[in-house]
Amino acid sequence: MTEIPEAGAPDHRTSLRFSRSKRGARLARQLAVQQFTEWTGLPHSSDSAQAVALVVAELAANAVTHGSLPSRDFRLTLTLKEGEALRVEVTDTRPERLPQAPDFQLCPGDAVTGRGLMLVEAYAERWGCQVVGAFTKTVWAEVRIPRERTEKPAMSCADEWAAP
Repeated sequence: MTEIPEAGAPDHRTSLRFSRSKRGARLARQLAVQQFTEWTGLPHSSDSAQAVALVVAELAANAVTHGSLPSRDFRLTLTLKEGEALRVEVTDTRPERLPQAPDFQLCPGDAVTGRGLMLVEAYAERWGCQVVGAFTKTVWAEVRIPRERTEKPAMSCADEWAAP
């Protein structure tokens, strides 16, 4: 559900709740990429769409793993800011569990977990967290959209064979 923007409001905005599950996190990622491509006209395979997928996947996975209580959903809000950036917000029910800025020195090379916010920091223009109330917090990130929407989809093997 996309809301109609008001004067001075962002170009586009949508917000949905998802279940506290791996399936909920996956659906949030899929919705974010679909909404991003519809709003910007960029293909799913563009670098920007892939960055959105990665950022949403990490923030949603963190909300499911660290940020929610049993039988509590998380909320994904997407806002297209004047065609320059997509703001991703994930709101969960654990305001006392704030994300820590990634420390590249503390994550051993063979660790299976612990790199999610490093990826968010790498792919997002900026990110942060705010406690919204006594019962929720929102972790947000902004993914930059190329000024000229000339990103081309990555070539597939079939395209490489067909190229002269």
